[in-house]
Amino acid sequence: MGAVEAKLAELGLTLPAVVPPLAAYQPAVRTGVYVYTSGQLPMVDGKLPVTGKVGAEVTAEEAKELARVCALNALAAVKSVAGDLDRVARVVKVVGFVASATDFTGQPGVINGASELLGEVLGDKGVHARSAVGVAVLPLDAPVEVEVQVELEP
Repeated sequence: MGAVEAKLAELGLTLPAVVPPLAAYQPAVRTGVYVYTSGQLPMVDGKLPVTGKVGAEVTAEEAKELARVCALNALAAVKSVAGDLDRVARVVKVVGFVASATDFTGQPGVINGASELLGEVLGDKGVHARSAVGVAVLPLDAPVEVEVQVELEP
């Protein structure tokens, strides 16, 4: 077990299996020293634990926890093409989508769940640029979706 997966275990987390694609795409693609993940839903054991809009059926705190799950799923996707999470030089960018009730404006706080998890697991390598976007609906009525771009050690 590498240092990153040991840190996950120390946090009480286990790297899940890569979430299979829902359509015609790959969970992650590597080009040169970069890995780009597809949008990761907060799937746990093949299911969404919660569905609906944040600020309506889903609270901001619930959605923040779901964003953590998305980030964990993204790390699994990165490992699937990088081979080892210890090869991550840094997280470059995180893009988070929040299915939002019309009056919900707390998207940055929700996506902090993903950003904070990456920081906890990767330390300074987890510090990144980010976008947090409110949207009308996400696949399978998921409350949150997160994509991650990482740079690998050469």
